Amino acid sequence: MAKLFWLEAVLPLGIIAGMLCVMGNAQYYIHKAAHGRPKHVGNDVWDVAMERRDKKLMEEYSSAGN
Repeated sequence: MAKLFWLEAVLPLGIIAGMLCVMGNAQYYIHKAAHGRPKHVGNDVWDVAMERRDKKLMEEYSSAGN
């Protein structure tokens, strides 16, 4: 019975791991509900600015071609 002392740490470790999973999934679903798509990993302010610029350029290109 003395060799099962590590078993004491399993329950708290499971609780901590479970809460981390719940927090991560909550962030994912909240962002997906707010923006309609999952958040891209590593998407910072620069990436958002470049995406906005590309969208504007594509709209200008498509309107100039018509």
